[in-house]
Amino acid sequence: MHINRKAAAVGALALAGTLMAAVPAQADSAPKNDGTKSVCERLPKIKEHVDKAIERLNGDATVTGSVARLQQRVTDAKSAGHNEIYTYLNDRLTFRKSMLPTLQTRQSDLKAVATWCAGQPRSSSSPSSSASK
Repeated sequence: MHINRKAAAVGALALAGTLMAAVPAQADSAPKNDGTKSVCERLPKIKEHVDKAIERLNGDATVTGSVARLQQRVTDAKSAGHNEIYTYLNDRLTFRKSMLPTLQTRQSDLKAVATWCAGQPRSSSSPSSSASK
């Protein structure tokens, strides 16, 4: 059994050495562009996702995931004297409130990206242009 452990350890070291030697070779296969095509293609879905998140956060106390609903839960926990629950929920509320400005910034950034994408020439190899032929 001892010999098998040593053989496994030597094999693992050899494999690690091979992988370490291969790392510089992978640097040559780095992306050649910044992914603009895929960002422009995914833009409608990304915008929809951000819009839904902002709508949910701005919802009233009946909307699951809204700031108002969590605020109501924090208030209820405090009035019931559940200090540990109050602290936990209040920390979540602080985080949830901090998400809104980030999402709003992302929303305005996406408008600029949409404008940029609209001004770019369409690739003839895209599936949508070949489907219309």
